[in-house]
Amino acid sequence: MLWYQTPSGRWEDGLPIGNGRLAAMVVNEADRDRIQMNHEWLWRGVSRDRDNEYAADRLPEVRSCLEKGDFRTATELANRYFAGKGGISGVKGRVDPYQTAGELVYVPERGRFLERSLDLDTAVAYCVRDMECGGECVGREDGDREGTEKESATRNDSDREGAVRDDSGREGVGREGTVRNVSGRESLGRLMSKAAVSCADNFLMLRYRGEGMRFSGRLFYTRVEDGEAVARVWYTENRICFQCAFEKGQSYRVEAVYASDGHIFADGDGITIKDAGYLDLFLNIGVEHKGIEEELERYPLPAGAYDAEVLFGRQEERFSGMMKRASVEVSAPEVPLPTDERIRRMRRGGKDNGLLLLYYHYGKYLLMCSSVCGELPANLQGKWNDLIQPPWDCDYHFDINLEMNYWAAEQNDMGECAEALLQLCERFVPHARKAARDLYGCRGIYFPLQADCWGRSTPESYGWAVWIGAAAWIAQHFWMHYRYSNDRAFLRERAYPFFREVAEFYEDYLVLDGKGEYRILPSQSPENRFEGTGDFPVSIGISAAMDVQLCFDVLGYAIESAQLLGENPQRREKWKEIRAHLPGFQIGSDGRLLEWDREMEEAEPGHRHFSHLYGLYPSDIFNPETRPAQYEAARKSLEFRLGQGGGHTGWSRAWSACLQARCGNGEAFYEHYAALVKDFATDSLLDLCGDIFQIDGNLGAVAAVNEA
Repeated sequence: MLWYQTPSGRWEDGLPIGNGRLAAMVVNEADRDRIQMNHEWLWRGVSRDRDNEYAADRLPEVRSCLEKGDFRTATELANRYFAGKGGISGVKGRVDPYQTAGELVYVPERGRFLERSLDLDTAVAYCVRDMECGGECVGREDGDREGTEKESATRNDSDREGAVRDDSGREGVGREGTVRNVSGRESLGRLMSKAAVSCADNFLMLRYRGEGMRFSGRLFYTRVEDGEAVARVWYTENRICFQCAFEKGQSYRVEAVYASDGHIFADGDGITIKDAGYLDLFLNIGVEHKGIEEELERYPLPAGAYDAEVLFGRQEERFSGMMKRASVEVSAPEVPLPTDERIRRMRRGGKDNGLLLLYYHYGKYLLMCSSVCGELPANLQGKWNDLIQPPWDCDYHFDINLEMNYWAAEQNDMGECAEALLQLCERFVPHARKAARDLYGCRGIYFPLQADCWGRSTPESYGWAVWIGAAAWIAQHFWMHYRYSNDRAFLRERAYPFFREVAEFYEDYLVLDGKGEYRILPSQSPENRFEGTGDFPVSIGISAAMDVQLCFDVLGYAIESAQLLGENPQRREKWKEIRAHLPGFQIGSDGRLLEWDREMEEAEPGHRHFSHLYGLYPSDIFNPETRPAQYEAARKSLEFRLGQGGGHTGWSRAWSACLQARCGNGEAFYEHYAALVKDFATDSLLDLCGDIFQIDGNLGAVAAVNEA
């Protein structure tokens, strides 16, 4: 349970709820509640059909520079031909930004914030307000509830449209809340609220209930100012409808129905509720990509007689059943303090293993809320975003962040969550085949370093994007899904075809040299660089360690799958021959694992990425039994990088914890895992990259504890 006696001071300190398709941040400010909403397919949609320019004929030119050791020119040319725009080019790339759907705002007529909480077992967020007498007060006994569900005189089924307007004209809702001075006011009772996004019925539920009193307030829907969108909202006595269309992009609609035993008055700017004992709201979103009407009809909102407690009960039962499939027990004293105070105590040097255990369960919770009913996996912020231009577009980064999000899915018996990742990657395959041909003249598939939901394999980040290892890394998740499920049909119909496509790409992309070695060029170690390649943030070289390790692994998956299925014996032998003649896993003169194919002067020794240590974790290529020398070299590389300041973002610190756990270093694991709470968490325990919310650290932390 996350629990607070202070209101949300900002969006990042809100309480996230979701089911994968829909998500909401519950922001309980001092004087109002904001329920900010998202839909997994609500990306702007401006670049849904983007494509690559043909560049495969440029590959020999870049390879020639690499062969001559002219890495500076090779880096410049490779980015010019194979990296798209965006990035350091000064031109915005074509990755679509993930969008906010807007927010439902409820302003109680009077009241003092008392507490808010989030139950991780049931995915229900709660808030309690003390309602004060500030003039004419109407009391109500708590037991006077009989028949309230049937009191529907205030409902009006006619859609009386209010003022149509561009929503950007609404007065903004600030994030900073201040507790008002309430001295001398009499308490009438309490206003209780709870919110959840149902994974049973697939809509958002919000219930307000007066305890010992009746309540009044104001309700409206709004969205941040957006100069490239046209929005309108209208209200009736039982419905809210918000409609928005992005310029040159897709459109969507938010629909809400509500019922109360109080008096409801609708006007062009919102809803006024008077003298209510309860107020129930149910919200859903339909997006153009899924068919707005079709999606809203697929998940109908309650109409007529309903029992809100039954609806909440269905959600709680299903969610808690999945959360409890895997558990970790830690002996820790109970700390009866609000969560934000416990975080502050840890930052001052206190020890709270119970809070660290809560962080683990919170990561499981966020993975579930991001994925379980979704068709898309968690992006850089899971499914929670309140901006129209979020950091890094809230996109999918295939060079660590997306993979880290799902390291723990299979381990924690959350195969449904992993399914969202696998479906996204399969959606890429058709265009990934075309991209492999257009960019590199290869069969098989090519995945970009960063992407959005539309399945377009286009590099969009000049300076970073000349990398061909993304599909191979994703292949590990197909392999793990098979390993944990032992589903032979999945292996035959989905996993092996994916492995085969990636292996085909390597068959064509690898270059056999005069020594009988299959080299990878161009190659990079995301997102690192060595000296001598100019101002580019990433260096292009030959057979970077991570690229070799990824190729080694995916060929292994293809070989073993083909053997298990009794398929493609000739290709199997070819893959074995290539795998046996990949560049070796080299160790430098100082005993560290080399990051590139030769010893290079590192431009940033304390880099945040541990790309060359993929073979240590999440892979197990390097281990004490089969490759003890590389295992020790990888350990030494980890110590060096951390000693130089590595692990300075939340996700990087989570990877550090995973690596330390894989090495069996308990004290170091604890240090890095605890740092995620002390140094990289908001008050609501959301992970930070700098001062920006990114969910990968939360989800990677679960894998770290599992490994430990």
